[in-house]
Amino acid sequence: MRLQVLGTAAGGGLPQWNCACPGCRGARVHASWRRRHASLAIEVEPDRVYLVNATPDVGEQIESCPWLRPEGRTSPLAGVILTDAELDHTLGLARLREADELEVVATEPVRQAVSGTMAMLEPYVKLVWRDFAGIGARAVPISGKRPRYAAGRPDGEWVSALELGGLLYAPCLAVWPDGFGGSADVVFADGTFLAEEEPLSCCARTATEMGHLPIEATRERLAALDARCLYTHLNNTNPLVDPASPLHAGLGVEVAHDGMVIDL
Repeated sequence: MRLQVLGTAAGGGLPQWNCACPGCRGARVHASWRRRHASLAIEVEPDRVYLVNATPDVGEQIESCPWLRPEGRTSPLAGVILTDAELDHTLGLARLREADELEVVATEPVRQAVSGTMAMLEPYVKLVWRDFAGIGARAVPISGKRPRYAAGRPDGEWVSALELGGLLYAPCLAVWPDGFGGSADVVFADGTFLAEEEPLSCCARTATEMGHLPIEATRERLAALDARCLYTHLNNTNPLVDPASPLHAGLGVEVAHDGMVIDL
C-alpha cells in the first residue's frame, strides 16, 4: 500500500481567499508555503485508489498524483473515504460527478448528512455508500462534533480517524482516545493549531472549543509512539505553515507537506 499527501491545510486552504494574516501573506509571496485542503490518496492495490475526504481542491489534487490519472475514460479512483461531514471534506464530491458510480465510505451519521446535502448529485452520479469494514478499514471515533449545517441531527460518530493497514489518519482530533496510534506504522494527526489560544486572534473560541487538540497538547504523545508521526490540517494562523520557521526544529514530530509519498 502506498499513499500520497494531496493536501495539508485546514478549511480555506493556504492562502485563504479572505485573509491577510502572516501565513496567508507568506503563501501569496512564497509558493512553498501554499497548501491545499487536507486529503490523502491511498493505493490499496494496483489501479485501486481511495481518496480520504473529497475537498474543494479535488480536481487539482487528482492531477497532482501520477497514479490517479485516468487512461482514456477509465480512472483508478475506487471511491472516497469520509472522516467527517464537514464541507471542506465533502464538497469535492460534486466535482466527481462525471463518474457513473462512486463508492463513498462513511459512518452512518455522516452518510445521512452528506447524502441529504448532496442529493443534487443523483441525476449525475450514483453514490454507493459503504461502511468502513466493507473495505477492510476501521473508523476510530474521535468526537461527536457535527458540521453547522447538521446542527439538528442526532448524536453519533460524526468525526472519525481512519485506520487502514498500518495507517492512522486523524486530521481532526478533539480527544486523545485510549491506545491511539499504538499499532500504527504511520500516524497523521491534527495539526490545525499550534497553541490552545491561537484561534482567539480571529474568533471567540480556543482550539479545543473548536474541536482540535493543539499541537502543544499532542506532540509529546506522538513523539513517544513507535510510529512515523506527521501533522496535517494546518490552519492559516499556525506559524508552522512557514517551512523555514525555527519552531520545526524543536517539535519532535514531522509536519507533512503536499505531494509527499509514503510506502506502507
